[in-house]
Amino acid sequence: MIKKYIKILPIAAMLFAFSVHAEVSLKDNADILGRWNLYAEATKIDGEKKAVKVEWDFKENGVLQTTSTDSVGRTKEMKIAIKYSVENGEIKKQTKPGQEKYESCKVVEKDGSSMILKCPFLFYFLTKI
Repeated sequence: MIKKYIKILPIAAMLFAFSVHAEVSLKDNADILGRWNLYAEATKIDGEKKAVKVEWDFKENGVLQTTSTDSVGRTKEMKIAIKYSVENGEIKKQTKPGQEKYESCKVVEKDGSSMILKCPFLFYFLTKI
């Protein structure tokens, strides 16, 4: 009997680990509309977070207005507008303005005023403004 439990424990632990970071499926852009403070990014969800100063404003018309602030003060503030949409529960956003190439970002966690996105190369950590 104890041997069965010992064999089952690693499997149960893996299932629990996967369920902790289950994806959130967005219904439409109403779930993300408004201004968000993107305060950190990381290559792994539990990895070292790099602090950033970026504001994302998801507009109702499918435009994501990004405003980046240079922490060193060389370029001050940079504003870029890119297209986005919510499709199949994910955020599809332009990779570069003026190009019709898009990347898919999945919402890993969304709890009230905080959200974690998993894009192809980075995790983004946001709080609602």
